Amino acid sequence: MNMLVEGEWREDAYESTDDDGEFDRQETSFRNWVRDDPDARFTPDAGRYHLYVSRACPWAHRAAMVRALMGLEDVISMDVVDPYRDADGWQFTPSKDDCTYDTVNGAEYLRDVYTAADDEFTGRVTVPVLWDREEGVIVNNESEEIIKMFADAFGSFASTDVDLYPPALRDDVDDVIDAIYDPINNGVYRAGFADSQAAHERAVTELFDALEHWNAELGDRRWLVDEQFTLADVCLFTTLVRFDEVYHTHFKCNVARVTDFDALWGHTRDVYQLPGIAATVNMAHIKEHYYTTHTDVNPKRLVPLGPDPAFDAEHDRGELPGESPFES
Repeated sequence: MNMLVEGEWREDAYESTDDDGEFDRQETSFRNWVRDDPDARFTPDAGRYHLYVSRACPWAHRAAMVRALMGLEDVISMDVVDPYRDADGWQFTPSKDDCTYDTVNGAEYLRDVYTAADDEFTGRVTVPVLWDREEGVIVNNESEEIIKMFADAFGSFASTDVDLYPPALRDDVDDVIDAIYDPINNGVYRAGFADSQAAHERAVTELFDALEHWNAELGDRRWLVDEQFTLADVCLFTTLVRFDEVYHTHFKCNVARVTDFDALWGHTRDVYQLPGIAATVNMAHIKEHYYTTHTDVNPKRLVPLGPDPAFDAEHDRGELPGESPFES
């Protein structure tokens, strides 16, 4: 994979699999926190922070979802990169539908934002990125930490009453996010980027064992934690919404589709139909990115027409214990 090495862009500088053919995700690099504390370096302020995302990326999608659910659009600005990522990395292509300029730094490539923050940066250039206009630096590029910051530190700036990370449930939310990360969120990548049959089969087996487990858990309650919609549901959704269109085919996770799991498919539709969420899902970006960028997986870059799941179809999840986050 391509990455920055001491501020210089290098191709094939990062090996993405280990000696056993297992996909090995690199740790993110910027790990500062925005805290609602007057003594903190980064404090929550309207207009101070900027979010860089890709509509294609499930990790960036988390941040865009939480921003939308909390109504933080006027508090935290956002730019969207081109879904197609070539050898030069994520690019800003404003001529493309639902893509933008870099309205803060005027960069052509996202890697230029990274080197603006640290001109000797070494690491992969990933989304999401939370940028601080005041200091001209990247605060954080770890999606789980960004969504927790939004849900916690920016609560007083939210224009909705949605509480996605309630203090009384935080340990439980963290436990579920951890539980779904490796087998599901990262599991589809472990399956798709495996370099050995054994590694692929391990990943797929663990993935579908986990999907069966959470399908059963969601069979008698509406949400993953207690009876409240939380960040855990956000983290599950961004994988499930991509599953049938991309992971099932592109990453060969074809034991079953999400639409074959009654509870998981209902949960996916339930979340998709929450106010503001459908606008964060750009399936054209999602499919273009995966099928045209990963040429080692799909060398002809053909993009399938289907299967086009009916995310807006009715569901009966409202009959289960647990309210919509927008219900009073």
